[in-house]
Amino acid sequence: MDERLVNEAIAGSKEAFCSLYGQYKDKLYRYALYKLGDPDDAEDAVSECVLAAWKSIGSLKSAEAFGTWIFRILSNCCAAHIRTLISDRDNLERVYNEGPGSAAGVSAPASLSVELAEALSRLKDEERDVVLLSIIGGLNSNEVSELTGLSPGGVRSKLSRSLAKMREFLS
Repeated sequence: MDERLVNEAIAGSKEAFCSLYGQYKDKLYRYALYKLGDPDDAEDAVSECVLAAWKSIGSLKSAEAFGTWIFRILSNCCAAHIRTLISDRDNLERVYNEGPGSAAGVSAPASLSVELAEALSRLKDEERDVVLLSIIGGLNSNEVSELTGLSPGGVRSKLSRSLAKMREFLS
């Protein structure tokens, strides 16, 4: 990441913000896809994230924190999207008196192998978030720590244990 670009974006440069988006768009999309399980939902979440980030870029205190900051926004957008999906599903069930859908209201990403999706689904939410933020988001343990509230050592430990669980399932 180019700190100069972040500082220019904070100062209001649309071009600098667009360049930053270009650097992060693939990681943001992959994170949202793994989190939400649907390409359209992932695109919507990333769009909401980028709009929210542009609106609040002036409040970013440190250029070094940009990666953590934008993933926090995306994480919040994904959580809001999941709440909306669950609420919509619950409302439809009441109206049509249908049986319950899936527990999370989302399915595994179509682009994932079935085995990998199953391995991820076996992790607890916090474990899955640590894996996704670290592996897909490319954040370091200090950055993941800021997002999850775990200590950096706790992040590294949880990541190691979570990957071991996934390896055990996949073998």
